[in-house]
Amino acid sequence: MAKIDPRTEIKDFLRSRRARITPERAGLPAYGGNRRVKGLRREEVALLAGVSVDYYVRMERGSLTGTSDGVLEALASALHLDEAERDHLFHLARQYRAPGGPRRRRPATTTVRPALQQVLDAITDAPAWICNGRYDVLATNHLARALYSPVLADTRRPANTARFVYLEPEAAQTFFVDYDRIARDVAAKLRMEAGRNPHDEQLITLVGELSTRSELFRRRWASQDVRLHRSGRKRLHHPAVGRLDLDVESMELPTEPGLLLTVYTAPAGTTTADGLTLLASWAAQPGEKAQ
Repeated sequence: MAKIDPRTEIKDFLRSRRARITPERAGLPAYGGNRRVKGLRREEVALLAGVSVDYYVRMERGSLTGTSDGVLEALASALHLDEAERDHLFHLARQYRAPGGPRRRRPATTTVRPALQQVLDAITDAPAWICNGRYDVLATNHLARALYSPVLADTRRPANTARFVYLEPEAAQTFFVDYDRIARDVAAKLRMEAGRNPHDEQLITLVGELSTRSELFRRRWASQDVRLHRSGRKRLHHPAVGRLDLDVESMELPTEPGLLLTVYTAPAGTTTADGLTLLASWAAQPGEKAQ
């Protein structure tokens, strides 16, 4: 993949969102049973968004230059975009509304400040790590190194969760209990990152590598789905301590744009809490590598 073209991203994203909405869902009458397009017609989207057909056609061809926030909001409403999809649309639009052409956001960093590593090391009872929007693992505490030992087994640094998910599928399916959901979310979050920063050369290289080597990734990437990093639940099968059902909190770091701090916890007295205690003992054994 030579580049991520924002114009193509806009075109494919809008077409994919339009194709999934039926007239009934949009509150429009469906005249006749033989529609030649999947989902809404362009003129129907234009009607719902309150713009001319020509204006919408120009947007769907990849040009959002001069499009106001109000029009984008109306378009998001017409297409029933969720929060992540709306944010993605606005990210794409910002690439064209900046003076002098598309904006170049600073590429996601691959290092963390020593003070952030100290923060991680101060979290002693829960796995915690810092990653960027490309899924590069940039820093971990002791428990996170033990928890994610299958991911960190890759000798390349920084290790990358997306590569593990798509290029080591057998190991990933063993490690992630909900592998299908994880694979879907990883691709969706990478596309979200591509909307924020389409000029990130390392991201372009990563997407190109995954597209070349994984049929599953190609399908997930082509879906145009996007997703925000959110708190939630992650179910893992660790090779040393077995099943862990973890609560996950992901937090953006205001002083380090593009970096996420993720912490894994479990309620006291649960099997998973006991598993984390066992994980700490396993990680402390002589000969266990904190990779």
